[in-house]
Amino acid sequence: MNTAEIRAAVGALWDDSIIPTLQQYIRIPNQSPLYDPEWATNGHMQKAVGLAVDWVKKQNIPGLKIEVQQLQGRTPLIFIEIDGDSSSTVLMYGHLDKQPAMVGWEEGLGAWTPVIRDGKLYGRGGADDGYAIFAAVTAVKMVKQQRAPHSRIVIIVECCEESGSVDLPAYIDVLAERIGTPRLIVCLDSGCGNYDQLWMTTSLRGSIVGNLTVQVLTEGVHSGDASGIVPSSFRILRQILNRIEDPETGRIIPEWLWVDVPANRLEDTKRTSSVLGEKVWKQFPWVKGMEPVAKDPVDLLLNRTWRPMLAYTGQAGMPDLVQGGNVLRPETSLKLSLRLPPTLSADGIEKKLKTLLESDPPYGARVTFDPEKGGAGWNAPATAPWLEQSVERASKAFFGRPPMTLGEGGSIPFMGMLGERYPETQFLITGVLGPRSNAHGPNEFLEIQTAKNLSACVAQVLADERSSG
Repeated sequence: MNTAEIRAAVGALWDDSIIPTLQQYIRIPNQSPLYDPEWATNGHMQKAVGLAVDWVKKQNIPGLKIEVQQLQGRTPLIFIEIDGDSSSTVLMYGHLDKQPAMVGWEEGLGAWTPVIRDGKLYGRGGADDGYAIFAAVTAVKMVKQQRAPHSRIVIIVECCEESGSVDLPAYIDVLAERIGTPRLIVCLDSGCGNYDQLWMTTSLRGSIVGNLTVQVLTEGVHSGDASGIVPSSFRILRQILNRIEDPETGRIIPEWLWVDVPANRLEDTKRTSSVLGEKVWKQFPWVKGMEPVAKDPVDLLLNRTWRPMLAYTGQAGMPDLVQGGNVLRPETSLKLSLRLPPTLSADGIEKKLKTLLESDPPYGARVTFDPEKGGAGWNAPATAPWLEQSVERASKAFFGRPPMTLGEGGSIPFMGMLGERYPETQFLITGVLGPRSNAHGPNEFLEIQTAKNLSACVAQVLADERSSG
């Protein structure tokens, strides 16, 4: 594998072909089914899939076969096979569905408006995770061009990840024999602590997302007439939330949502903290005078990766400030996003949460918790020596610095599923979601040079996987 040749070829392919195609992809508002229930009739998902498939076909990679799987009532899935040494299989993963547009984009930027500034491609889905299929196929193309031996390679790209990958298990069951038992799984849907080196994800948190509603009346009434007689649905909601989260510290209260952090992950966290330091918290767009919950980078990283945490990501029942008249509202709803420790089993968690939140409601209010999506997290198995050496070689070759490990605070439902199905498999979980890239939020961007370097690194790992076998 000639590093200089790969770097030049990857850079040219990204500049000439991938970036223009990603710009087209960003313009497509193919929101995940959870956010666009009419996705099938709107046609955006099919358009995004067609765009990616056409690009792959144009690469003319020898031995590559591509097809679109479409199970009844489910989002489509792209299935790619590349001929290679059939004694082992590498499985690569990405997704094409997107989160909603979100508000707060800077002037000149927008979710469906691709803009390149300072080496960054702005727009929804470029970094999470539209780039993945292009990076994966690019890596394969580089291995082919270098005439390096490689294993049989399977690439799956789903369209339901942002909805909890609810469609994916059905596809994995249908395609199980064709996938086989991978020796290595490469996932390109994760993050990086900086843009200076290759980062391997060592853990992912699980999550439970659901809607909590408190109803006190059948219709709104004059607040001057009812306040002091009818308890506010918002105040009751606050009381109920105190059952799960300490309002002063944010600490999650139920002990059944906690686990002990494994000793090796604690050591990993300390090493990562020594590299990132204050960047752990300084990367965020704080308002003036605002401070993080702590200043110790180790403590913050553990909060982000191994401790349960709660966020409130949506609401219903409240009019905006202009339309908010003097009315005591009949109900209030909040969308809860509860992150679970990587090794915590998700079995029974939804039921426990429902019981905790709905039982013994203040004043006899009608309280409901309706889970939407969720799943367990993932903790990486011990890294095989060959993979550790390969990642070291790749990072130094294409980033110029040694690799690092990082626990991720987000979730990739597919990884937990694969970890259970293939307990002996090695994992390379990585991605381009670094500081300020802001997946799911406004001003999401793809750091272009990082994506190029990552594509080249994956090519190196694909070649090393076969030579190590």
